[in-house]
Amino acid sequence: MRKLTVMLLLAAVVLVPGRSAAQKWEGLADTPQMGWNSWNKFGQNISEQLIREQADAMVAEGLVDAGYIYLNMDDCWHGERDADGFVQPDPKTFPSGIEALADYVHSKGMKLGIYSDAGRRTCAGRTGSFGHEYQDALQYARWGIDYLKYDWCATENINPRGAYTLMRDALRAAGRPIFFSMCEWGTNKPWEWAAEVGHSWRTTGDITARFAGNPRQRGWGQTVLSIIDQNAPLRKYAGPGHWNDPDMLEVGNGMSVNEDRAHFSMWCMMAAPLILGNDLSKMTDDTRAIILNKKVIAIDQDKLGVQGLRYKTENDIEYWFKPLEGGDWAFCLLNRGTEPAELNINWQDLNLTDEEVSGLSTQFDAITYNIENLWEFNAKKAKVGNTKKALKVTVPGHDVAMYRLTPNKK
Repeated sequence: MRKLTVMLLLAAVVLVPGRSAAQKWEGLADTPQMGWNSWNKFGQNISEQLIREQADAMVAEGLVDAGYIYLNMDDCWHGERDADGFVQPDPKTFPSGIEALADYVHSKGMKLGIYSDAGRRTCAGRTGSFGHEYQDALQYARWGIDYLKYDWCATENINPRGAYTLMRDALRAAGRPIFFSMCEWGTNKPWEWAAEVGHSWRTTGDITARFAGNPRQRGWGQTVLSIIDQNAPLRKYAGPGHWNDPDMLEVGNGMSVNEDRAHFSMWCMMAAPLILGNDLSKMTDDTRAIILNKKVIAIDQDKLGVQGLRYKTENDIEYWFKPLEGGDWAFCLLNRGTEPAELNINWQDLNLTDEEVSGLSTQFDAITYNIENLWEFNAKKAKVGNTKKALKVTVPGHDVAMYRLTPNKK
């Protein structure tokens, strides 16, 4: 009788008049999502105590005020399914249950995210969602979940487009707006078909806290530079409501300060999700200064929603532009090499039109822009003149120089 009741309940959820099960929830990803995820730092070692500690730190450190609103549990929160097939949390590590944890996170002004997998098991061998998509979506909604990261392990003979569309429909039918983060690793080119399915999709294998070099193994342990190279050509597929996701941030997890700054800057230039992956309760001042730089975050969160353009490369230096709302531009110089580079930027050599996406032009020959150095925290020193004159800059190895260009309206 209980199983029949569950089946009738699920049918009722799916067939509620006026509720579309064929659309993702809109309005959740007008700009790339911001938050924190447990995997990069803690891996399988998570608990409700850890999540509560990170929630407290997010508030205390000012991260919520800066826009980081999602607190996401990754793999290994799972227990087994109950007699009716509904997934339950691990009773040892989450004894109070997920609903109580969601209430705590919500009381802090944040939203709680959860993790599952389109396969039979998760990547760590826990309970997957295959065959239980509508039950799991309903359970998440009951618990008060706001975000789902949906992975792609143990998916032999499963069609990715069908699997992710099925979960999208299940989330919609459950009746609670839930951000849908597709973690399919780019294997089946989701950027070509997922704009109507998910709010973001992974474009690469997993990141690691290494700036350069070869991946540790094929597809996994990707470096910051290798991920940039994979994600950069996909800019035409990104935009408000649907974002390329080059994986979570490794800022604060062992790279140098220069590399952390470059990593964060490039994710902002690429309009990528900003999902932190460090221990927020044990941050250095350098890490804090990077992830709380609101002027750089504003480049990522710009409402025009255009992923940045890698305009040209000269030796180890890449020139990146990102059109912004109101006629502004972000300009970033990425030094892929280990030695500092001294540059003399002649703006007239950088007239460009973003023909692929926005159709906007820099027009340095017709418009004078005021230049603001986004990594200079002294307000006066940050104003470095305008584009009437060449800009002399030294870019340290494995670092960036990043500017906001604003039309001079005088």
